[in-house]
Amino acid sequence: MAGGRCGPQLTALLAAWVAAVAATAGPEQAALPAEQSRVQPMTASNWTLVMEGEWMLKFYAPWCPSCQQTDSEWEAFAKNGEILQISVGKVDVIQEPGLSGRFFVTTLPAFFHAKDGIFRRYRGPGIFEDLQNYILEKKWQSVEPLTGWKSPASLTMSGMAGLFSISGKIWHLHNYFTVTLGIPAWCSYVFFVIATLVFGLFMGLVLVVISECFYVPLPRHLSERSEQNRRSEEAHRAEQLQDAEEEKDDSNEEENKDSLVDEEEEKEDLGDEDEAEEEEEEDNLAAGVDEERSEANDQGPPGEDIATREEVEPEEAEEGISEQPCPADTEVVEDSLRQRKSQHADKGL
Repeated sequence: MAGGRCGPQLTALLAAWVAAVAATAGPEQAALPAEQSRVQPMTASNWTLVMEGEWMLKFYAPWCPSCQQTDSEWEAFAKNGEILQISVGKVDVIQEPGLSGRFFVTTLPAFFHAKDGIFRRYRGPGIFEDLQNYILEKKWQSVEPLTGWKSPASLTMSGMAGLFSISGKIWHLHNYFTVTLGIPAWCSYVFFVIATLVFGLFMGLVLVVISECFYVPLPRHLSERSEQNRRSEEAHRAEQLQDAEEEKDDSNEEENKDSLVDEEEEKEDLGDEDEAEEEEEEDNLAAGVDEERSEANDQGPPGEDIATREEVEPEEAEEGISEQPCPADTEVVEDSLRQRKSQHADKGL
C-alpha cells in the first residue's frame, strides 16, 4: 500500500520539475528569434533588388572553408549596415548556380559592390574593418566597374546565367541518379549523352520547320524568269570574255606585224648603207686606175726631137698597151667587190 501511494507522488514531482525547467527555458528560447541574421539571401527571383541603392554581395558555398571563416565577419558587417547605409546579401552558388553564372564567379568566396546598378569586384579580405573602410572611405570609386558584356544585367550575362542554371540542374539530376537511386555513374553518363543527341536532333527539326514557315517560295514563272536571266547573264559574260580574248589576239598580231615591218625597214636601211659603201669603193678603185694612167702618160722625156718621138711612139704605144690593165685584173676586182657585197648581205641578215 505504501509503495502504491509513493508512485503517484513521484510522478507528480517529476511533472512539476519538468514544468519548472520549461518555464525557465521558455524566455531564453523566445529571445533567440530576436537576433536574426541581417544578411539577406539573394536568389534568381529577387536579385534585381541590388540594381537600386548600395549593396555588398558575398558568393559562397557551404563546403568552402574560406567561406566559413568569413561568415562571422560578414554577419558583423551586416549588423552595421544601417549605420553605413548599405544593404548586405549573400548567394549560395550551390542553390543558385544561375546567379553565379550571371556574375561569372570562378573563385570562392567572391565579393561584389553595387551602387545604383553599377557593379565592382571587391578583391580585399573579407574582414569587418576592411569592409567598413571600403564603404566609409569610398575606396570603391577607384575600382573599375563591370561594364559592357561583363555587367550582370547585360544580355550576355543573362545567357551565361541560363547555361549555369542548366548545368546545375544536370548536376542535381546526376546526384539523384547515383546517390538516391543507386545507379552506376557510367549509366548516368550514357543517359546524358543520349539525351544530348536527341535534344540536338529535336532542335534541328524545329529550326527546319521554322525556316520552312518563314521562307516563302517564289512562283514558278518568277523562278523561270530568274533562271533565264541567270543564263543570259552567263552568256553575256562568256561573250565578253571571248571579245576580250579576240582583242588580245588582235593586239598581239598588230604588235607582231609592227615588229616585222620594223625589222624589214632596218634591213633596207642596212642594204642602202652597204650599197653606198660599195659605190664609194668602186669610185675609189676607178679613181686609182685613172691616177695610174695619168702618171704613165706623164713619164715621157721632154728633150727628144720629133723623129725620135715618132720612132718611140710606136714603142710607147706598144708599152702603153702592155701597161693597160688586163681583163684578168678587172675580173679580180669585180670578184672582190662581189665578195664584199655578199659579206654585207650576210651581216644584214
